[in-house]
Amino acid sequence: MPTLLYLHGFRSSPQSAKARATAQRVEQINQQRTRQGQPPLRWLCPQLPPSPREAMTLCHDLLGNIRGDDLCLIGSSLGGFYATYLAHSLQARAALLNPAVDPARDLRGQIGTLTAWHDPALQFNFTAQHVDELHALEVGDLRAPVPDPQRYLVIIAQGDEVLDWREAAARYRGAKCSVLPGGDHALSDYAQQHLDPVLRWCLNPASNDF
Repeated sequence: MPTLLYLHGFRSSPQSAKARATAQRVEQINQQRTRQGQPPLRWLCPQLPPSPREAMTLCHDLLGNIRGDDLCLIGSSLGGFYATYLAHSLQARAALLNPAVDPARDLRGQIGTLTAWHDPALQFNFTAQHVDELHALEVGDLRAPVPDPQRYLVIIAQGDEVLDWREAAARYRGAKCSVLPGGDHALSDYAQQHLDPVLRWCLNPASNDF
């Protein structure tokens, strides 16, 4: 049974627009697969803790022995960094949506008490230890192209107001990349323009939608 693991971004949650749209589409796909006598996709979209180490422990616990061709990851922003680590360590594939390349550098200025985007009443502490934990998850030299780029499908918006799209394009050189003119960090047109091609690639990496 194929497993899809969706990893949200920093301060985000499974309630993000992209996560919810993907969950709804997977439910529709599973209804169709059931009618065709196929096993359903296993959908995982956990709330990730602030600690990167704990977040990866949670993912490993959820996945158990699932790895390789039985697993595909979808990661947004910081979730794209996490998905790169998991794809590399589990020999799996990952679809990355405006992925963070060097979150330890980018998030150092966020150390302190923060609120969650989708629940401002929820506060958490982001610490210097968490930054060190991000460093520990880096795959190779962040200034060089990612190892085994064929594992990745990457959607990068040139209009990303949070991350430098050029850094992601360089990091994922050799991957199946779609560099979009304009756009934004949230990929606001994700559900309309990118969701179905992403899922088709997750289920069939030979897909030529990109």
